[in-house]
Amino acid sequence: MDSAGYTALVFASGTDLLASGSLAKADCLITDVRMPGISGIELQRRVRLERPDLPVIFISAFPDNDIRQRALAGGAKLFLSKPFDAAVLLRTIDGLTRTQSNVTESEEDK
Repeated sequence: MDSAGYTALVFASGTDLLASGSLAKADCLITDVRMPGISGIELQRRVRLERPDLPVIFISAFPDNDIRQRALAGGAKLFLSKPFDAAVLLRTIDGLTRTQSNVTESEEDK
């Protein structure tokens, strides 16, 4: 993702992400459904407790409509099944991070 203008931090598991302290600085979370330790759905639930407005995107090789619906109902902005169009992912990230930075700038003007 560095070549697209983003810095990606990669973690071995959702638990590692939560323990890293990096969540506070994240502009977007991209996660899988199936991971070591906690699932992506559980990670999203825990992230919502700490960062309720953080955009979450799921990418999964296991398209399951029930899981997809649970992710979206939990606030996910996008659920992509592999293989997916990288341009769709990048456009979504661009839109989400632009919206986030506009909100932050507006709040700083107050």
